[in-house]
Amino acid sequence: MITPRTAAVPASAVLPAPPRRPWAAAFRSLVALSAATGLVIECVHGDLPVVLSFFTIWSNILVTLALGWGAARAWTRRPPLPALWTGGVLLCVTVVGLVFHLVLDNPASGFGQAEEIARLTGARAVANQLLHTVTPLGTALDFLLLTLPGALRWRHAAQWLAVPGLYLAFALVRGALLSPGTPTRYPYPFLDVTAHGYPVVLTNAVVLGAVFYALGLAIVGLDRVRPAPRPPENRISSQRARGLK
Repeated sequence: MITPRTAAVPASAVLPAPPRRPWAAAFRSLVALSAATGLVIECVHGDLPVVLSFFTIWSNILVTLALGWGAARAWTRRPPLPALWTGGVLLCVTVVGLVFHLVLDNPASGFGQAEEIARLTGARAVANQLLHTVTPLGTALDFLLLTLPGALRWRHAAQWLAVPGLYLAFALVRGALLSPGTPTRYPYPFLDVTAHGYPVVLTNAVVLGAVFYALGLAIVGLDRVRPAPRPPENRISSQRARGLK
């Protein structure tokens, strides 16, 4: 039996290219620029190995890459980044904002650093707000207003724990290798093995891991119930009258 040969049709001829999204590109560029500005200020005014030891810096590097890349894809009509990646970035930077405002900058917290934070001035104070407030809010707004819902899966909440788990291993190994008395040997007070010992630090890590996982589940749940952003109108032809051409 002879079957007729059919010419290969490129996917671009079957599926229309995604529309250019200038507002999404502009907003994501601003958020990525905010994160990059905070990172540059911290690197210029601080000791680079110490600066790179903070989870805040790790998370804002991810924001710079993900939102910057997402802005370019929105402008060039390319599909968005995988939801696993963008959701993981959102989770990490959201935890950064929550831990900073609820724990580190909270005088009532047992691990508070409010006095040290209040002493920041000039560019360092600007960087502090950019990295801990502006980028978490900007990333959350991008998720809520500029991305289509329904792409996240429940398993993603567990997969996202890889980044904080990797950071925990890095922070503990780094602290063990540095000599006692080294400034910022442990980047965060709740990870300070010298002050609290490994049982307390590991307990803190388990609690934070549970918070990461619960927040990840909340993000996935929100993604499943939030309304979709309004799609752009087709200005080429009327679908009611003649269909797309």
